[in-house]
Amino acid sequence: MQQDSNCGCGTKGACEGENTVNSEESMHAPEKLAINNFSSAKNVIAVMSGKGGVGKSSVTSLLACGFRRKGYEVGVLDADITGPSLPKLFGVKGPIEGTPFGMHPLESSTGIKVMSINLLMEQEDEPVIWRGPLLGKVVGQFWTDVVWTDLDYLFVDLPPGTGDVPLSVMQSLPLNGFIVVTSPQELATMIVKKAIKMAQIMNIPILGLIENMSGVICPKCGEEFKLFGPGHGEEVSKSFNIKFLGKLPVDPNLSKLCDQGKIEEYESSLFTDFIPGQLEAKGGDV
Repeated sequence: MQQDSNCGCGTKGACEGENTVNSEESMHAPEKLAINNFSSAKNVIAVMSGKGGVGKSSVTSLLACGFRRKGYEVGVLDADITGPSLPKLFGVKGPIEGTPFGMHPLESSTGIKVMSINLLMEQEDEPVIWRGPLLGKVVGQFWTDVVWTDLDYLFVDLPPGTGDVPLSVMQSLPLNGFIVVTSPQELATMIVKKAIKMAQIMNIPILGLIENMSGVICPKCGEEFKLFGPGHGEEVSKSFNIKFLGKLPVDPNLSKLCDQGKIEEYESSLFTDFIPGQLEAKGGDV
């Protein structure tokens, strides 16, 4: 896949670095993209954070695993085109098979459907060197050209920031809402607030906030150490009137399972019981 030499983004000033989110042209979202005729997804939830390195991909994967354990049909769409990681976490490798009806996502060991740019590359460490408008277009194709069969939940793993891809997802996909991920550092909190405000500007519901890497628990004494200082997740949630969904401590076992492509073996009541229960409490669908 090669980048078109013409930008063709169609948004005045986007390629010159202007802030188009607040412009009248970009505030009026284009018509939502239609899902593949052979697909259905009852709930589409994006996982976002303005800050990189806070664990969005891990949280996306754990959400998918938790809802799958509850018996739902689940898929994950890796919208982080330049830094895809979901295939590694779920231990799936390409190539993706194309059919006259569209591309079929690969399935993990528990039946979670996975779509990522890495499943289309010849080598998993091959870089994607594309400009923003093309990245957004590819994410759209992961919605329109992939056969997502009878999904209850599709989780979309967004890249960090408030640029082309998050904006394309907000404008093009029929999102039910966002789950925001932050970490305890004040720097992360400040940047995450930018992502929250972007979602509010675009009128996308925020379903809740998760604080990742909240601390580390000593395996011998059980005491929790705050590696990055006291967290501000609950404080941010209250200030924006967002539901606080919980804290996820640093766990070497989780890191080990992610490296082995076995994240589905990780057990967490937060993702299996509490968070699904919070969303189900709204009446089944989000």
